Amino acid sequence: MSPTALPAFRGRWRREHWTMASLVGSVGVLVAMIVPGFSGGIAPRSEEPVTRAISLPLPSRIAPTIEVAALEPQAPVDSWRTVQIGKGQTMGAVFSDLGLSANTLHQLLQHEGARDALTHVRIGDEFAFDMPEPGELRALRFARGEDEHVELVLDTDGVHETVTKRALEHRTQVASGEITSSLYAAANRAGVSQNVVNTMANVFSYDIDFTQDLREGDHFTVVYDEVWREGERLRSGDIVAASFTNRGKRYTAVRFEHDGKTEYYTADGRPLKKSFLRMPVEYTRISSRFSSGRMHPILGKMRAHKGVDYAAATGTPIRAAGDGRVSFAGNQRGYGRTIILDHGNGNTTLYGHMSRLGRFRTGQRVSQGEVIGYVGMSGLATGPHLHYEFRVKGVHKDPTTVTLPPPEPLKGAMMAQFKAQSAPALAQLDALDGRRLASAEAAGAVQRQ
Repeated sequence: MSPTALPAFRGRWRREHWTMASLVGSVGVLVAMIVPGFSGGIAPRSEEPVTRAISLPLPSRIAPTIEVAALEPQAPVDSWRTVQIGKGQTMGAVFSDLGLSANTLHQLLQHEGARDALTHVRIGDEFAFDMPEPGELRALRFARGEDEHVELVLDTDGVHETVTKRALEHRTQVASGEITSSLYAAANRAGVSQNVVNTMANVFSYDIDFTQDLREGDHFTVVYDEVWREGERLRSGDIVAASFTNRGKRYTAVRFEHDGKTEYYTADGRPLKKSFLRMPVEYTRISSRFSSGRMHPILGKMRAHKGVDYAAATGTPIRAAGDGRVSFAGNQRGYGRTIILDHGNGNTTLYGHMSRLGRFRTGQRVSQGEVIGYVGMSGLATGPHLHYEFRVKGVHKDPTTVTLPPPEPLKGAMMAQFKAQSAPALAQLDALDGRRLASAEAAGAVQRQ
């Protein structure tokens, strides 16, 4: 194309082609307005999006491909073992039998709360051992005293103690009995334990000689405690009150606590405890009485017997008849092993033929009732017994009949306290003895008819 023709060409494009371009543009706008795909690209954004729900088929349930076996619950393994102490058995032997080391026992013995319980075991004591593995001790349980349950746990830090208190219950019991052969037989028929019998005999021993004063028809009534724990009877407790009728004379004893001491008093507040015990040994029998002349069983000639012989088994404890000082302790001629006590005011007592002496030595003070020796047959003796003498300013007196001034009764506020405390027990005794007397009188009336 020649340069001269170019302007003509440009003019022709403008007229023809611009007309075509306008037509194509108009068609494009119409298409964009009709077709959604095109309008979406140029239409203004809607204020709220349009959502459309489409239903889709759910997949079928897939069966598990792994089977899980059902596990049965297992009972917990009991790792506790209980051991009851047998005759002659020690804690060392128990640990050995269980396969526990002596070092473990030594570790426990270093714990103050366990030392006494583990070294002073008695027949029937029970100990529980927690042993998760053979030869391994995790914990130990035992009773300490009557009212404590102890658990000791062992770990790397040492021994740890847990104490659980056990409630004690005191139940009041009442029993009555009549002497037909002996005090023990009567008490046994009444269901009274030997411990209560011994206590009752000691309480009345200042006024009644149970070796020679008892008579058929004598009777007693006793109110005493029993100690229970968790529904189990542990033992008989203290005597609260008691009455004993001997040869028609009624004696009464009531327990009274004051100033940290416990003593027994008569109904009028006078102490039953005298300056001297009637018998320096527990309930026994007299084998030879005080006499100005008797045939000596060994020497074979007449000699005065200036004391009383109490027959008893070898080893029976001998108690101090009264407060005093030991003036002699050792061997003395025919008396054998002997203790002599000086009680002051010219009164002395002698205890001979002992199998062995107690812990007291010459010059030491002794309180009434303390054990000073044990029955034997040392010296000139044919069998085990205690030879007991009572001297007043050097003169021998019959220990079973010697009289001493009675103690002074309580006074003032102490007497008022005693009366208030003893009234219920005395009323109970009087009621029981009254019913017994009425029953006896009724039986006698029937016999007379």
